[in-house]
Amino acid sequence: MKKYIITVITLTTLTLFFTACSSSSEKNPETHTEEADHDGEQNTVSITKAQAETIGLKTGTIEMKSLGNNIKVTGSLHLYPQDQAKVSTFVGGNVKTIYVREGDWVKKGQTLVVLEHPDFIQMQQELQQEVSQLDYLKREYERKKALYDEKVSSGREYQLAESEYRSTQASINALKSKLQLLGLNVDKVLQGEIFSAIPIKSPINGYVSDIAISTGDYLPPQVSLFHVTDNSKIHADFRVYEKDIYKIHKGQKVYFTVANKPGELLEGKVDDIGKTFEDDPKSVHVHASISGSDQKNMLPGMYVEGRIVEQEKNLPVVPEEAIVSNGNDSYIFIVSENGNGHEMTGEANEERIFFERIAVITGVKDAGYIEINPSRPLTDARVVVVGAYMLSSEMIKGELEHED
Repeated sequence: MKKYIITVITLTTLTLFFTACSSSSEKNPETHTEEADHDGEQNTVSITKAQAETIGLKTGTIEMKSLGNNIKVTGSLHLYPQDQAKVSTFVGGNVKTIYVREGDWVKKGQTLVVLEHPDFIQMQQELQQEVSQLDYLKREYERKKALYDEKVSSGREYQLAESEYRSTQASINALKSKLQLLGLNVDKVLQGEIFSAIPIKSPINGYVSDIAISTGDYLPPQVSLFHVTDNSKIHADFRVYEKDIYKIHKGQKVYFTVANKPGELLEGKVDDIGKTFEDDPKSVHVHASISGSDQKNMLPGMYVEGRIVEQEKNLPVVPEEAIVSNGNDSYIFIVSENGNGHEMTGEANEERIFFERIAVITGVKDAGYIEINPSRPLTDARVVVVGAYMLSSEMIKGELEHED
């Protein structure tokens, strides 16, 4: 009987133990998954394409750039004299028609404005009159020359005829040159046509600026009418201080940023080094060409800040905005290749984009970029360069919901 009682007690105890374990498992069915996620860290997150567009999410690649061992410089964007032109007229006139607006792109030889004035008509009239007299003066000169050669006419008459003929020739050539400078068709003028207005044309390709005229204005000679700049030829003009001049030489790489291209590190190389000092501050101008960019979107006078590479040492870098810090740890997000990076959700039937968080060790920081050493190779990976903190917030939010 005693043995029977012990057996019953043992079975009852085991039943209660397994029942308690089963109850605990039902209350916490995801405990094992959460522990696994915690041990391995949840490293993926997804958002819809609409969310990506809303936050302005952008991706890029890990670039190789030279950071550190650089000479910090500042300056502005400039144009060489041959890449800009101040358009004026050789003679005074009234503005008849203006064909361009400030900011327009014009080609070399394109008409910018048309001027009119009675003096233009008078010059053409004088040319026609001089040309009509030239035939008579030429025949008279040749007749007097023949008489002079035969000792029939005096030398004075011959010399006078020659002088009038040569003077008229010079006058005709001068009037032709003037009319050509004014942009008029001399051949048509010689055929009897008279133009009441003259076109003022652009001497170079470029953008129009500094229009200080209105229709009907009288413009005296040599007054600037327009400023045309070929911004495709723009370059960076840096000031290098006295202590760093010996480190500069032609061909050195230059990295710099401009205000209208935030987050973009532009590249160039040193083309020319000034040979005279600026007094305040004590510095030399260093001119650098710009490579691999659309210079037409840059404007002369824009402030630039850059680095002239003293020693070439390329490092894998991303924009500083791509780095997400969590305590002493740093991460970047890349577009995940799992499921081709996209998935159609069942509820909203929205396309989602998946991202993977990658641990990185950061290094040299310069000019808005930072060196990284990823925890694994990232060949051809698309790195999130704008919106990384939003993805980090979404990941944290998902982990909290998972814990609940």
